[in-house]
Amino acid sequence: MTLQRIALTLALALACTTATAADLLGPGVISTGLQETSATFSADGDTVYFMRSDFGEKDDTILVSHRRGGQWSPPQVAGFSGQWHDSEPSLSPDGERLYFVSNRPPSPGAPPVTAEMGGHRFAGTHLWYVERQADGRWSAPMHVDGALNDGAMIYNPSVAANGDVYFSAHRADSGKAYQVYVARHAADGLAPPERVDLGDVARNRMDPAIDPRQRFILFAGDEGDALGRADIYIAFRQADGRWGKPEHLDGEVNSDALENAPSLGRRFGELYVSSNRQPAVDFPKSRNDASSLGERLSGPLNGSRNLWRVDISGVLRAHGISP
Repeated sequence: MTLQRIALTLALALACTTATAADLLGPGVISTGLQETSATFSADGDTVYFMRSDFGEKDDTILVSHRRGGQWSPPQVAGFSGQWHDSEPSLSPDGERLYFVSNRPPSPGAPPVTAEMGGHRFAGTHLWYVERQADGRWSAPMHVDGALNDGAMIYNPSVAANGDVYFSAHRADSGKAYQVYVARHAADGLAPPERVDLGDVARNRMDPAIDPRQRFILFAGDEGDALGRADIYIAFRQADGRWGKPEHLDGEVNSDALENAPSLGRRFGELYVSSNRQPAVDFPKSRNDASSLGERLSGPLNGSRNLWRVDISGVLRAHGISP
């Protein structure tokens, strides 16, 4: 093989294991100057639920938007949200159940869920779900009873096709930070959660996104090579059933900003990531007046978290994963 052919082969191999460029989801409509995270899509890909909040993330609400004629509609507050600290929606692969987390009282007459960490008290979270009704609307929210909701820091559910629910939490066996857990589907509900073994528990791992067939898992954290405060990693299921060593995703999945809340779209290799990346400002810049300055500083790329789409199909195929 000539040197030129070797170089071409290496270049093609690299292209097949690197994610493609990132695209902003619904700029100005879904991705705005506020905080948006945790996109989850209907089976046809034309309805998206996501979370929107203030910069301090003290007021989280779940919104829904529909794509018509290639354009996303102005988001509306989901029918089951708008009163409590609701966040991180996740549709089951069949679209019949939507999980989310909330500080709403877990039972009638109980107080809202609160959490404490490092001497600070804040809105806690338990796992809830709504189910699709015969008329297409969602049921009233239902609390997930049992060991899964032990504690008050349950985050980012992600549902496999068989009903297993992955999530991140701070629990007794989490170490000092957060870890990923799975509550397996059972005849009478969800079994007690098990910690997913992704390596040293000294590493903080959040926001799992599970492949519906559980062949791979994505999460946010820092395995020692993150470009920013947190990056997106992927681990593949091995032949013996265990998870392989987490791999840092290259391409435009990650940046020197914060990346978290990965979620899978409905097309093969479609990945959505929350990121507060923004373009550099070069000085001297074009002179702003009050109107142009306000427009720029309140737009999607003002340092708020937005939703970005990337294609990781090449990464998946390089590891033997097909549609």
